[in-house]
Amino acid sequence: MTSTQIILLIAAYFGVLILISYFTGKKSGNDAFFKGNKQSPWYVVAFGMIGASLSGVTFISVPGWIEASKFSYMQVVFGYMLGYLVIGTVLLPLYYKMNLTSIYTYLEGRFGNYAYKTGSSFFLISRIVGASFRLYLVANVLQLILFDDLGIQFWQTVSITVALIWLYTFKSGIKTIVWTDTLQTLFMLIAVGVAIYFVSSEMDLSGKSIFAFVNDNELSKIFFFEDIKSGDYFWKQFISGAFIAIVMTGLDQDMMQKNLTCRSLKDAQKNMFWFTLVLTVVNFVFLSLGLLLTVYAQQNGIDAHKDDLFPILAKNHLGFGVFVFFLLGLIAAAYSSADSALTSLTTSFSIDILDIEKKHNQNKQVKIRKRIHVLISLLLILVIIAFKYIIKDESVISKLFVFAGYTYGPLLGLYAFGLFTKWNVKDKFIPIIAILSPILSYIISVNSLKWLGFEFGFFILILNGFLTFLGLMLILKKKNN
Repeated sequence: MTSTQIILLIAAYFGVLILISYFTGKKSGNDAFFKGNKQSPWYVVAFGMIGASLSGVTFISVPGWIEASKFSYMQVVFGYMLGYLVIGTVLLPLYYKMNLTSIYTYLEGRFGNYAYKTGSSFFLISRIVGASFRLYLVANVLQLILFDDLGIQFWQTVSITVALIWLYTFKSGIKTIVWTDTLQTLFMLIAVGVAIYFVSSEMDLSGKSIFAFVNDNELSKIFFFEDIKSGDYFWKQFISGAFIAIVMTGLDQDMMQKNLTCRSLKDAQKNMFWFTLVLTVVNFVFLSLGLLLTVYAQQNGIDAHKDDLFPILAKNHLGFGVFVFFLLGLIAAAYSSADSALTSLTTSFSIDILDIEKKHNQNKQVKIRKRIHVLISLLLILVIIAFKYIIKDESVISKLFVFAGYTYGPLLGLYAFGLFTKWNVKDKFIPIIAILSPILSYIISVNSLKWLGFEFGFFILILNGFLTFLGLMLILKKKNN
């Protein structure tokens, strides 16, 4: 596939997204940008959320994880199911009852202004880094397969990527994203299906034999109960998965902003139910693709591992058709999470940090929101470029979840304390607790094998949330005693 063909493919793809933006952006203001006018069909939101949850990280890193970790990631996915149940039955009713635009407004009513600003600040840090991780991965792949040959530098690739996201989200925000994510999820799933079809054909597998081959291969082992000290131990990954789902979906403005565009709580809960079932199946399909790609590479002596596995095989070994759909799927997976991240960051900073709804009239709110949208775009570009010099070896998805354990942990502790106790705390000390908890978690984590004979892995999220909860108990107001 020539460079010109790749550029035309990308241009056509974004042409469709911009066209969707044009039709959804008519007569749009802040209510459309932040809430989608609360008119989104639940089934459209559910389907679109699959792409946003998976992202370019899953598209690349999950297949590349098989060689080292087998199907152990499914243990985390099973934990997601429990986490999504909590979101649908506990968090969504709360958010709809309070009619929230930003979910962190809850913290203001429960604890006070310091808690509110702390929660939103930790989200901003988490989502900026998380979105940058995802976009870094895709920009790196595009650089490898296209832009290096054209003499375009990495920073230019990143700038073009973010500029295109800004272009189709600046007017209607979440209202547009609900629909563009649906298209992007479809492209991503088609890409995975095409890749499985072609690689299985190359391996002389078809129909039921694909499932049998995956099931019989030693790399498809899902459950790991042998070593409680290992990061792959079932209960560690299952429980971590539940909490990861709660914090990275239920306590995340990015994901909840989509749910809050549904017409009613009942619709939002239907969305979460079907989203959970489909996402579980899709993750298993991704892992199956990873197994097929790994075995194919081993059988043919191809040096492709981790995050390079899928890109190298798609580009050089599986034919023109697979490479075309690989590109479409990769771009779709990346942008379905990045566009909503840009919108949610704009929403949170505008409402939570700048308090535009309290301080300004509608016209002024729109002007400020547009400026913030540009500034967040520039910030993403800078962080992604910085990652080029930081990330060297590990699969990106592993780094993403470890980082989430440190940044989402204080949110987990704050919401758990707020929802499951009636105690009041000294609000002004909450930022200190939220900063100290991740620091203590890190110290414990790096020394855990020596001190406790225990490897935390993704479990660091729970430790961090627990330390935040304990810290809040230390700053109880006297009248609670």
